[in-house]
Amino acid sequence: MSDTLTPTVLRPGPRGFKAVLMRWAMAAMPLAFRLLRRLRPIPRFGKTYVATLYDDVREVFATDTAFGVPYAPKLEVIMGGEPFFLGMADTPPYHADVAAMRRVVLADDLPRLGARVEAMAEAIVAAAPGQIEVVDALVRKVTFDFLGEYLGVPAPPQGDLRIWGTRLFEYQFVASDAALVAEVKVIAPALRDHIQHQIEARRAMPDSRDDVLARCLKLQAQGEPGYSDAQIRTALMGFIVGGPPQPPMVVPQAMEQLLRRPKTLAGAQAAARADDDALLAGYVIEAMRFDPLAPGLPRMVLKDWTLAAGTRHARLIPAGSTILAAFASAMRDGRRVPNPEMFDPRRLPHEYIHFGHGLHQCFGEHINRATLHMMLKPLLRRANVRRAAGSAGHLTKQGAFAERLMVAFDPA
Repeated sequence: MSDTLTPTVLRPGPRGFKAVLMRWAMAAMPLAFRLLRRLRPIPRFGKTYVATLYDDVREVFATDTAFGVPYAPKLEVIMGGEPFFLGMADTPPYHADVAAMRRVVLADDLPRLGARVEAMAEAIVAAAPGQIEVVDALVRKVTFDFLGEYLGVPAPPQGDLRIWGTRLFEYQFVASDAALVAEVKVIAPALRDHIQHQIEARRAMPDSRDDVLARCLKLQAQGEPGYSDAQIRTALMGFIVGGPPQPPMVVPQAMEQLLRRPKTLAGAQAAARADDDALLAGYVIEAMRFDPLAPGLPRMVLKDWTLAAGTRHARLIPAGSTILAAFASAMRDGRRVPNPEMFDPRRLPHEYIHFGHGLHQCFGEHINRATLHMMLKPLLRRANVRRAAGSAGHLTKQGAFAERLMVAFDPA
């Protein structure tokens, strides 16, 4: 197994002219979206349409009878044929599976998860000699450790959960080239087997841990529906694939946005030092608005649908096409987001669409809201937080993934 898997978390990204072109395209995207919102709010590119306005993006997310999620085929590969609710339509099995997981992923957990993340991040920052790499050494380390602990899925003995989760995330949402598919064919069954082993071992020898797996096994023992081994395994695997790979993308991007704005960075640091976690969360989620996880999310058009009906820009979207709900554009639409180019950490919740909307709104949204800012809090509490010298002090990316960002500070 170890010989088959690449020993680095991220695969090599584009190089040379292709890398430059990608960086240029990403840098130009906010301007392009601004022009589209004004001149052509629902453009078509071949068989793909793009919703750029806030109201239209929310309509796409909310209209599941017309715009379906495209994730099921790859999820079948990852899950070994077992259905996972991310790929389901609005059906009774979808609601039953989500309800089952809501019984074991609890709102009461959020305060302790936030505190756990802060403690983990503090230990890492405290051990750093006045400089830290934010993407891998801080955010990815904290994310996979705390979520593995919370879910009840430790690191596999013959693999790296960071690599496995990130590869499967990349396959599910980003790419499907032959090299990646070859890795997925090894990683997916290995992760399924690892989780199944944890299920069997914990059932055979229960202990005092109060994690998601323990709660599932307790309900299974009581005969509650929704907690067969296959259902538990699939849900835990889905959480690993869809959850921990995301913070190492968006949290370093948020830190980069803070570093670009010295006064804003000072405000975030003041909030961190005052233990004003709500305000600090506002700074981080607002920073994410300027560089979110992705430009948008795709949906399959299941039937002919007139998007933005009754408006001057209404457009018929034909069945069989694809539509991109560009939430990155929607969150900078001045019709619904006041002063969209101004950094405002006190915006109202409805001005953000980071976590989707409607039926397939991110299951882990509340965990993200409780923990993302806590990953940066110990660093922001340090004195003289600044970019590290040279190019290392600027965020670099490997394709869609944040790759490296070195931040310096005065040791405590």
